[in-house]
Amino acid sequence: MVKVEIVEEKDPQSSGNSPYASSSSSHHSSQESISSISSELSAEENLYDRISALVDIVPPTTRHSISTKVSKAASFFKASGKVIGNIVWVVTTSALLVGLPLALSLEDEAKIVAQEREMMAQQQGAQQMLSPGSAYPPPPGSNQAPQKGIVPPGF
Repeated sequence: MVKVEIVEEKDPQSSGNSPYASSSSSHHSSQESISSISSELSAEENLYDRISALVDIVPPTTRHSISTKVSKAASFFKASGKVIGNIVWVVTTSALLVGLPLALSLEDEAKIVAQEREMMAQQQGAQQMLSPGSAYPPPPGSNQAPQKGIVPPGF
């Protein structure tokens, strides 16, 4: 069981040195007293000291549960990062080993098809020039009569 005991200070002058003490003769604003307290604390201790002092405030069971949760979260992120990295590696290497040769072969096939079309167009142009019903007149001195195609009866 805890016994609460009120302790009163015997020396009134030493209570004036405390930043929390308020004497009736001095009327400071709360902002001034807070700034004086924070400047005194920041000069004497650093952030590590303040965090290490929390060990005494937080109960051991709570510290243990926080520690286990943080370690589980860290291990989860590490494992998921490793799995995601492996998946990215597999996809990338598969794309390079399968997709790149496939893309190159499709490009070569498209070039071959374009060349075949060009050759067909050249052959058709040559046949049109050599055909008797072409747009060009026969050269002078040639006695070739133009041949007509099949003429339906009645014309």
